[in-house]
Amino acid sequence: MHWQETVLALGQIIFIIALLPSVFSKDKPEIWTSVITGSVALSIAITYITMKIPIAAVSAFFNFVFWSILAIQKFRQKKRSIISSRKK
Repeated sequence: MHWQETVLALGQIIFIIALLPSVFSKDKPEIWTSVITGSVALSIAITYITMKIPIAAVSAFFNFVFWSILAIQKFRQKKRSIISSRKK
């Protein structure tokens, strides 16, 4: 493993740790923010795979997973909000 892969993987892990408060709180980023950022993280993971740096690829993939979780959470939040406003 080269030092560059370690730096890239560590950076992705730091991003994931920074996302944890959003995953566990009621406040979520907008859906499109999560979708776009997750898509970029997935493209980075694919790029790392083609560069044969698997640890960085796995960490970027998990970054994608966490952004996807946030997008799903926000979608469900908006769906509940629409349903509850219709009941009133």
